[in-house]
Amino acid sequence: MHEIWLITNDQLSDYLMTTDQILYEDNHIIAINKANGEIVQGDKTGDTPVTEKIKDFLKEKYNKPGNVFLGLPHRLDRPTSGALVLAKTSKVLPRLNKLFQEKGLVKKIYWAVVDKVPPRPEDTLEHYLIKNEEQNRSYAYIEKREGAKYASLHYKHIASINNYHLLEIELHTGRHHQIRVQLRQLKVYIKGDLKYGFPRSNKDGGISLHARSLEFVHPVKKEAVKIVAPPPEDVVWDAFMDQLKE
Repeated sequence: MHEIWLITNDQLSDYLMTTDQILYEDNHIIAINKANGEIVQGDKTGDTPVTEKIKDFLKEKYNKPGNVFLGLPHRLDRPTSGALVLAKTSKVLPRLNKLFQEKGLVKKIYWAVVDKVPPRPEDTLEHYLIKNEEQNRSYAYIEKREGAKYASLHYKHIASINNYHLLEIELHTGRHHQIRVQLRQLKVYIKGDLKYGFPRSNKDGGISLHARSLEFVHPVKKEAVKIVAPPPEDVVWDAFMDQLKE
């Protein structure tokens, strides 16, 4: 298996914007470490999406005269950071779409800084989620309801510091705000997540939910790839990283 770690600052291209961190790139795909607050696609805010920044990076890096193709097989919420994979060609995009749409083909691991350890230090959560479009919020139910989508994840407690705790979460499904709303059912709240119950916002406006890693078989090369994204640099994340190194 090829494990892809973040390149050092000394290796960064002059074309690379400071908010974008390249985790992996080949002729077919590119993976970045999305920062808190960046939008993946354009929205009503008018802010420049990360996809446009990557297009500019590729256009300048490879001196492309025309438009740059960039396909998006999956997404991350604006306040969430971490690993995001994009297609560099129209040929590979449908293959990546299939990988991310079909259950079990991509292993997705997230880290979440939360306010308390759940009742069980490790467990699988299963709910049915309904998205409220007007509120941009999801609601979770134990029993199936009309219009609800099945959601499943497995979490385990891996570290604690002072007032915070770190959960490692494997997503089995990819639903709107899934981790945030499912943890809320345990009365466990992600640091900075005002929408789902944490009392205070983070200074950067993001939440302490990070897409830590993605594992899949490369759609062209047919070899196993693991992409790992370092968490944002702040006091809490740094403290957890120090503890995990011990």
